[in-house]
Amino acid sequence: MINQLVSKIQKTGAPIVVGLDPMMKFVPEHIQKKAFSEYGETLEGAAEAIWQYNKGIVDAVYDLIPAVKPQIAMYEQFGIPGLQAFKKTVDYCKEKGLVVIGDIKRGDIGSTSTAYAVGHLGKVQVGSNQFSGFDEDFVTVNPYLGSDGVKPFIDVCKEEKKGIFVLVKTSNPSSGEFQDRLIDGKPLYELVGAMVDQWGSEVMGDSYSYVGAVVGATYPEMGKVLREIMPKAYILVPGYGAQGGKGKDLVHFFNKDGLGAIVNSSRGIIAAYQQDAYKEKYSPENYADASREAVLAMKEDIASALV
Repeated sequence: MINQLVSKIQKTGAPIVVGLDPMMKFVPEHIQKKAFSEYGETLEGAAEAIWQYNKGIVDAVYDLIPAVKPQIAMYEQFGIPGLQAFKKTVDYCKEKGLVVIGDIKRGDIGSTSTAYAVGHLGKVQVGSNQFSGFDEDFVTVNPYLGSDGVKPFIDVCKEEKKGIFVLVKTSNPSSGEFQDRLIDGKPLYELVGAMVDQWGSEVMGDSYSYVGAVVGATYPEMGKVLREIMPKAYILVPGYGAQGGKGKDLVHFFNKDGLGAIVNSSRGIIAAYQQDAYKEKYSPENYADASREAVLAMKEDIASALV
């Protein structure tokens, strides 16, 4: 799957992943009203609204981008109906030819970690049959529990030719409370990066590993160091746009060939119609058109920085 992701990035010329992180305050009123008229102001109604909202965005941008990243928490808050909307979103994006990165940030050990890996990336055995659960192409993994929490995902990735992105240096302001602590003279995130490189050497695609890393755009100098530590790891870069990251901050996340990183933007794209730059031009009914323009602007910003 890493080969497919790289190929799609090359084809689109857009190292961009759109974070499908719906919140009800982002969903235009006309979509909410229609969903509530059918299902009431219920969890089912909310799930229908976010599914229709997602579908509109995907229809508007799927030809411009290689991948999407739905954040499962935004769906779990609506219970079982929300998880059904998550699954419908995953399936629809795959129908549109998009690579799906499930932002699940799981981290456990042993059989529990295996169950997470199987449920999201692999196949579960039911009698004589096998079924894919959520069936994403990649997922995000929290390495805090060590190799015991990561290896079960790698084992499933080997079987399914899928991938993971391991949290290394996250974009949030307080990430340094733990991630920047010095261990034997080096910050913890560098040690995690070295482990990502080691894990990844076991599962290589053509040029990059099935094991990637999450490194926030808000820490470009740290990204430069980690790019050297993890030369074969694809880097998923959150923190662009709403969290303050700009195209110029991203240069060091990429290799000289312009590959090696994929940059996430969530609300900066999916809620673009609510932003000052777009709200005068696009009504809530045309929210998806604003999302498309935001993708094009992001593509241009990154391309100009990588020249």
